[in-house]
Amino acid sequence: MKLSFHGHSVVKIETNGTNIYIDPFITGNGMTDLTSDNTKADVILLTHGHNDHVGDTVEIAKKNDALVVAPFELATYLGWKGVNTHPMHIGGAHEFAFGKVKYTQAFHGSSYTEEENQRIIYTGMPGGILFSSEGKTIYHAGDTALFSDLKLIGEYNDIDVAFLPIGDNFTMGPRDALIAAEWVNAKKVVPIHYNTFPVIEQDAVKFAREVKSGKGIALQAGEQITI
Repeated sequence: MKLSFHGHSVVKIETNGTNIYIDPFITGNGMTDLTSDNTKADVILLTHGHNDHVGDTVEIAKKNDALVVAPFELATYLGWKGVNTHPMHIGGAHEFAFGKVKYTQAFHGSSYTEEENQRIIYTGMPGGILFSSEGKTIYHAGDTALFSDLKLIGEYNDIDVAFLPIGDNFTMGPRDALIAAEWVNAKKVVPIHYNTFPVIEQDAVKFAREVKSGKGIALQAGEQITI
């Protein structure tokens, strides 16, 4: 399985010939190496409905006939826009041909803002994602605060790579994310959701050094690891 980071919270998974993107925020993301035109996706996994996570989902999904997996309310909203969706919700798991997806808790918000209409659309509860394939498990925490049930996620899952937000202001900051890294107990921890906007500027390399047992790894946009 190959994993790559593409700025903000965008993660690509390549497994068994399937290209999976998590939270493909590309247009307006100054930290990404991607463009919506060159993003070839078979599957898109969404953690929640905020614009900087839904991002270019509709355009990419329609262009590639990709399946979008999302929390129920968000999946319903995207389905109305002509996207092929599979709705899920927190605590639920589903075995797809490309791997197993399970949604976990995340303490955050979830809504899509239509700026042209000055309207905010409720898109259900936010979540994190546990994805398993090829005998490996990754955890994308989505946008979240530190919460004690992260211990349970670590205890009940053998996580190979955890993607944790460190930006602060909207999510955990580095100090809380270090605690989360300890609780999740992944073999590798990759910081996400930082530096895209001035209010979430952080030193990802410093964070990675401070993760216990040398597990931290700060990926630049476009960098890839194989697990």
